[in-house]
Amino acid sequence: MKKQAYILFAAGTFLFAGCDSTETPDITETDFSPVLNNIGTNVIVATYSDLAVKADALHTAIMTLSADPSALNLEAARTAWIATRSPWEQSEGFLFGPVDQEGLDPALDSWPVNVTDLENVLGSADAITESFLALQEGTLKGFHTIEFLLWGESGNKTIDEFTAREFEYLVAASGTLHNDAEQLFALWNPADGNYINNLIAAGNGSAIYVSQKSALEELTNALIIIADEVANGKINDPFVQEDVTLEESRFSNNSKLDFADNMRSILNIYSGTFNGAGTGEGLDDIISEQDPELHAHILEDIEAAITAIESIPGTFTTAIFDHPTEVAAAQDAVRHLQEILEQDMLPIVSNL
Repeated sequence: MKKQAYILFAAGTFLFAGCDSTETPDITETDFSPVLNNIGTNVIVATYSDLAVKADALHTAIMTLSADPSALNLEAARTAWIATRSPWEQSEGFLFGPVDQEGLDPALDSWPVNVTDLENVLGSADAITESFLALQEGTLKGFHTIEFLLWGESGNKTIDEFTAREFEYLVAASGTLHNDAEQLFALWNPADGNYINNLIAAGNGSAIYVSQKSALEELTNALIIIADEVANGKINDPFVQEDVTLEESRFSNNSKLDFADNMRSILNIYSGTFNGAGTGEGLDDIISEQDPELHAHILEDIEAAITAIESIPGTFTTAIFDHPTEVAAAQDAVRHLQEILEQDMLPIVSNL
């Protein structure tokens, strides 16, 4: 996701005066470990587990395509790519920890594709292996290089247009993506790297978070960051500049689903669920107790953003030119969500 730098500026000081205990619940001593445990276990780790499983299925589908090139197997590989893309996009609401520290975000999701260097590798005598690609820049591997090779520049590549070197590259790139997804899951997994313990043990021995509030602020700020990036980067750049080369996932026409899944990543952390699993103990528990009206507005704004994105007619590529009103409406909906998270939700969390 980190293709551009998005900087959030905190403005103002929030003063809460003249409120007695009947107006604003005193939750200073509240133990938020159930919320942190559920979000960590049933949202973050569960999302990364799903990503690893689907990345494995993508690698298998591409190996099948390479061994038996056919239109049917090409379609299966493309379907597997889209399926793998969904949990990744739903993880972008918590791009902190190992995904950032270990450079796994750019390895998995750099864009745009460096087509010139890609063509140079394809035209070279180098053996294209997982170990070779693991050493390359993110723009030569990950989701979008695989996407480019599967769909082609115009998005309608046929099975007859593939070369043996492209199949070699696809097998290695999907294997590398699977390895990175497995590593990400392992680093969070309590049975392995156990980064999740930093979240669960916040304020009680965590090496990262000195308090539960600091962990909750990390989660809240991550939601603000992805809302900002979708509104002011992913949608804004190709739309305002009318330049489809700035559009992410344009080869597969998966952009709208990407954006909607980014909004779902906000919903997952806020509501404490992923794919229907989890206890439901999320950031919404805190907000609904402090400000029930704000809680209702946040849920409404998340759903409004998803609906507005999905309501853009046709592909995002064509909508930039043919349906600018609907694209602008989707951008406004995401911006409104960002605003309520930043101006209304974050101060509550920061004043716990």
